[in-house]
Amino acid sequence: MHRHPWGLALLLFLPAPVLAAPDSPPMPTLLAPEARIAVENQILEERLGSLLPRLMAETDLDMWLVLSREYAEDPVYFTLVPQPSFAARRTTLLAFHRRADGTVERLAVNRYPLGGPYESAWAGGDLDEQWQALGQLIADRDPGRIGINVSRDWAIADGLSHALHQRLLAVLPDGHESRLVSAQDLVVRWTETRLASERTHHAAAMAAARAIIAEAFSNQVIEPGKTHTDDVAWYIRKRLESLGMPVWFHPDVNRQRAGDDCTRDSVFCGSTGIIERGDVLHTDIGGCYLKLCTDTQEMGYVLREGETEVPRSLRKALAAGNRWQDLLAANFVAGRSGDHILHATHAAVEKEGLAASTYTHPLGFFGHAAGPTIGMWDAQQGGTPGSEWALHPSTAYAIEGNVRSPVPEWDDTWVQVKLEQGGYFDGETLEFPAGRQTRWHVVR
Repeated sequence: MHRHPWGLALLLFLPAPVLAAPDSPPMPTLLAPEARIAVENQILEERLGSLLPRLMAETDLDMWLVLSREYAEDPVYFTLVPQPSFAARRTTLLAFHRRADGTVERLAVNRYPLGGPYESAWAGGDLDEQWQALGQLIADRDPGRIGINVSRDWAIADGLSHALHQRLLAVLPDGHESRLVSAQDLVVRWTETRLASERTHHAAAMAAARAIIAEAFSNQVIEPGKTHTDDVAWYIRKRLESLGMPVWFHPDVNRQRAGDDCTRDSVFCGSTGIIERGDVLHTDIGGCYLKLCTDTQEMGYVLREGETEVPRSLRKALAAGNRWQDLLAANFVAGRSGDHILHATHAAVEKEGLAASTYTHPLGFFGHAAGPTIGMWDAQQGGTPGSEWALHPSTAYAIEGNVRSPVPEWDDTWVQVKLEQGGYFDGETLEFPAGRQTRWHVVR
């Protein structure tokens, strides 16, 4: 990997002002790490108390088991336990029992009691006794349909390991094995649904991501002819981590320029290297805050000597990207499947003569979350796992895709405007709670 000699450290202290795009949000004030615990636990209590009973009824489950071992936790485990929590010590067995009145009993069978919001059904050090206690708990409540986290298509709903499954079968009361069913629908609905109390914090995380990109695509970080795309990527990563926003993938920064092999039909345009004047910049970043993850892509331009604004053809290209977003948003209709939205968007894009690809996915506890998959970059025809899932209200999405446009100043080279902004669907409309990029970031 190329590294130029003066390195990233100097970039962090350059005094040049941030010349952000006019539509970039200011950096929000995020909670200090020690203040986040109470907020996360309050949200968890609200989700367990009001959301989970509704979803268990919706998916017709009488009991839901989430079984985990230390360092091999079910993907959904950390969405269910209070903070601070770093592992399922040693084995943690969670049981959610839906009572006749619709309320849900939350029970923990584990060596180290979790405390609120769980009632300890057993605590001790003997692993065999722990499993027997779970079997007795199931026998006492005699649930009809018992959801376990096994799924062919949804990775986050497939967290029950083979060994734990075998131990569960060994302690089930006679005749209860036939009552085990996949809890995948509950897991997807649990992870995709956002409460109003979560929305404000998620919007703050999205705004922070956009503000960091505005910093990165400015003269505060980039010196044309010297700065490498990798330096910008590391600036973004360190900036996210400085805010207590752990990344869920390493930031990507790439450049496009005249003479590149980029056409109307290119799947991906961009390369890494030293950033020069006249380059188009793109970044893709993802960080998480209060368990909620972001996924954001925006574009920048490095002015040539003598230029005072972004070339008209590039401004038109970004406007085409915004138009693609509008066409996609117009097809967000509750009850439609991901494939329905994808194909309707393709039809609208084709009618307007745009060269666009759509690969939009849910956002939430995971960056690539479960829910309706609306295309993939390498599967524009649809038919991928999740594409049949219906759009529900109170859900969040990374509105992701690209538009290719010709750049006359670049002869036969096209530019690929790759955009991704956090969106919320309230059941009626899709909106961008932290705004969206409508103006280029400019490096002078």
